[in-house]
This record gives sequence, structure tokens and C-alpha cells, in this order.
Amino acid sequence: MPPLIALRNATVCTMAAGSEFEPLAHAAIVIEGEDIFWVGAERELPHLEIAQEVDCRGRLVTPGLIDCHTHLVYDGNRAHEFEMRLAGATYEEIARAGGGILSSVAATETEYTLQQDVANDLSCAICETQGDAARERVSTPNRRAEEKRFRDLIAQGVTTVEVKSGYGTRAETETFLLARAAEMANVLPLDVYRTYLAAHVMPPDAGMSRAEWVQHLVDDDVDRVYADTGFDAIDMFCEGIAFQPDELEPLLQKATELGVDIRIHADQLSDLNGAKLAADWHAASADHLEYTNETGAAAMAAAGTVAVLLPGAFYFIRETVKPPVDVFRKHGVQMAVATDHNPGTSPLNSLLLAANMAATLFGLTVEECLRGITINAAKALRRDGCVGSIEPGKRADLAIWDVLAPAELVYNIGGNPLWQRIYRGQFD
Repeated sequence: MPPLIALRNATVCTMAAGSEFEPLAHAAIVIEGEDIFWVGAERELPHLEIAQEVDCRGRLVTPGLIDCHTHLVYDGNRAHEFEMRLAGATYEEIARAGGGILSSVAATETEYTLQQDVANDLSCAICETQGDAARERVSTPNRRAEEKRFRDLIAQGVTTVEVKSGYGTRAETETFLLARAAEMANVLPLDVYRTYLAAHVMPPDAGMSRAEWVQHLVDDDVDRVYADTGFDAIDMFCEGIAFQPDELEPLLQKATELGVDIRIHADQLSDLNGAKLAADWHAASADHLEYTNETGAAAMAAAGTVAVLLPGAFYFIRETVKPPVDVFRKHGVQMAVATDHNPGTSPLNSLLLAANMAATLFGLTVEECLRGITINAAKALRRDGCVGSIEPGKRADLAIWDVLAPAELVYNIGGNPLWQRIYRGQFD
């Protein structure tokens, strides 16, 4: 039996299903190895052989935070497009000038080629000097910036993060992106859930219709990428500027056959009934949802599909239509909140700031925000059986905050009150 660790004198928000949101004061949590052994009022703590005690001095303890929608793995940045938008350029004008998603695709292709060169150099036994030079080249500015993005989230109490591909237009580059996400999970104390964003953008020289492109993905790329990476979910961009619902059905069927989760970028810029499409296919989540109608919301509630709200993108692209939060409440749709970190429309790397934005821009309550970055985010990844709440048997992924009340986590703008992060029972 691993030695027991007790967090004492804590104020605990368990986020457990059916529990009151009001934090439990004068509480204790006992950790056994990687898991939570016991939680409750300190006066009820059973007699146990405790190897280590940590006095939280009344600090707030929550589950480790979960960022359930990100595009953290990419190359380059699109700050110049931000400048163009400030000067009045439209998305279409930026795309015609070589910007938009395809600019990130081009940067990914460049990095992929560089890394292939590195791999060739490392396998070359001509001389040791060449191998040393190749090893030095592995640490590119893109990769250093990428790792920092992950570390920034860790420093803010995040213990699980979802990461999408999508900036490649062929199996090789999508595999490259998902492999980089897996690498972060191997070198950092963080769980990484990997999503293959298969239907994101078509290459400009594809020479086929959107429906034909989706069929190409189904017939070729999906199996190749899955064989190489074993991704957790398939995502797709259902939008007028991307793919129509009927065009995506073969990919939805393929995801079902593979047994992976389905996630859909839905109803961000227009109402294409993307939310209902997600519900019809029992998707784990539908994300964005600014234009979702009531029929779609009701279908999501019936299917258990989580609504992932992304206020960073809403803010950054100056959207004016808000997700129908009151309709989601009416039908009992569970809402999560995420950063949607990406180089083009949401270069946001703070989940606490995303929670604040969800409150101020979308009208979520403090409870909705905090459940949205813990237990409901876990449900959006279908990992609520092991993370997202503080309950015996669940993993000891915890965040201890130098605050006294939950509202402080949502109220502060730009601060980081994290006192201690615990991942799989280990203190950072």
C-alpha cells in the first residue's frame, strides 16, 4: 500500500455529480498513490497511518483543471493577420493574401520537412559531428514555443488537456502533429487527449469537391493516422466556409466504426444544425455553438452531448451572436469552457481567463464556469470516470489555490493564484 498523504485544513469544492457547489470548509483529502482515498470534513477523518500531512491553511482545493478544446500544436503564428484585421481587412481578404488556416498549414509543412531532414541526419553514421548538429536543429523556435504553451497551462493548474491536429492536409503531417502532442505527454506531468481534426481545411490544389475530399479521408487518411497514433477522437469543422453536415456523414460513420469519440466544431458562424448533427451521432461534444437553435440544444441534452463554449474565439473575432446559454440551461445541456488556443482566432493560453470571459461575455455563473473547466470538461472528453471531481477512487489530480472562495478564481483577470498543483498524487 502506498504511503498516505493528507491535505488538511482545506476548503474543498468537490465538483462531484449531484453535490452542492458550496465548498466544504475545514475539510481533508487523503491521497493513496495516484488516487484519492478519502475526502470529507476533517472532524470525520478516520484513523489512518498518514505518512505526510500538508496544511492548506484554509486554501481552496478544486479538481485539477481540464482544457477540453485546444489546438496547441502548430507552427508559426498569425500575429500579422491580427494587424491586418485591426486595419480593417476581412477574413476573406486575409485568406486571399495567403493567410488563414492555410498559412498555419504551410508553416506545419515547413516544420515537417525540417524534422524529416533532422531524422535523416540523426540516422546518418557518416560522422559524429553531423549527428550533433542535427540534434541541435531539433530544438527549433516553433518547438520551444510549443512546449512553453503546455507549460503555461500546467503552471495554471491544468492537469488534462485536449489537443487537436488539423494544420496538416495529408496523413503524414497530421500524424506529425499528433505525435508531437504525445511527446508533450511523455515529457510533461500532464494528460493529453489527442483529437484528429480530420475535416478542417482542404488543400487549395485538392482537385476535388468537399464531399470527395471527405471520402478520401475515410478511404485513406483516417486509417493511416489511427494506425500510427491511436488518437482518442475525430473532429470536424461543420460550417459554411468548411464542410456541410451531409458531406461529413461518411467521416462520422468511420469514427463510429473505429470506436473513437466524435467532436464537432458546430454552429460557430451560422446555423447549419451542427448541434443536432453532433447529437444524432452521440458526439462527446459540440463546440462553439453561437448560432445553435433550440432543436439542436434539446437534441444535445437527450444525447448527453456536452456544449463546449469558447469565449476566446468569440472575443477575438468580434462575434456578436452569443451561444444560447439560457436555452442550454432550459434543456439541461451540460456546458464546458475551454481556451480554444489556436494561432488564428483564439491565441488564449489561460483557462482561468477563459472562465472569466465565459462569465462576463456569456453570462455563466461562477458555478457553471468552474464546473465547465472541471467535471463538465471531463465529460466532454469522456474521462469523468477518472478525473474532473474530488471523489474516492478518482485520480488525485488537484489544484490548491491561494484564495478563500470559488468566485475569486473567476473574478480575477490575468492573475494566477495557484499555490500547488498535484498530478497523479505527485506535488509539482
